[in-house]
Amino acid sequence: MSDPAPYMKRPLEEYLADASSNAPTPGGGSVSALAAALGTTMASMAANFTVGKKKYADVEEEVRGLLARLAEARDRLTAAVQADTEAYAKVSAAYGMPKSSDEEKAARKVAIQAGLKAAMQPPLEALRASRAAMTATRRLLDVANKNLITDVGVAAILLEAAARGAYLNVAINLKSLKDEETVAAARAECDEALSEMATSAAEVAAGVAGAVAG
Repeated sequence: MSDPAPYMKRPLEEYLADASSNAPTPGGGSVSALAAALGTTMASMAANFTVGKKKYADVEEEVRGLLARLAEARDRLTAAVQADTEAYAKVSAAYGMPKSSDEEKAARKVAIQAGLKAAMQPPLEALRASRAAMTATRRLLDVANKNLITDVGVAAILLEAAARGAYLNVAINLKSLKDEETVAAARAECDEALSEMATSAAEVAAGVAGAVAG
């Protein structure tokens, strides 16, 4: 039997059914990446309603650049949707390795550590891509078509929430990693990214609230 197609090539209903079932995947890392990808779509919508408009001609070149950055982030995020499910399977397989002898225990330990390090990568990549998308989204607050400002707000909400979710899935793997250098570097990067994104999300929220209030 052939392997199933990647989730992004399958019906959304199937993804939602699997994510809500008692199957181990897709889990929080994959779902966080999908939420962030949805966030990029709303930022892109705001940008697409800006390009080609005479009123925003002076920022069109910049907005086209933001669109390209959002598309790149979305590609990275949709890849992470699938990569997270595959990485978890490797960790699960490592924990299931035999441990009857000292040799088996040693091999299992090495496999688990390698699996945890690999499993950390998709959510970390999702966090990085979310951060890049948030930077573009924050700029859109200032330059995008004002009729789409609430979509910019939705983008920021989804991106920040997704990044926080992605971080949880990085952190759970870091907890069991023995490579102290890798753990310290990842924690520092995540802390910086989340702090920056929280600031941007708050600025977008304030801007949108002001616009909605009139």
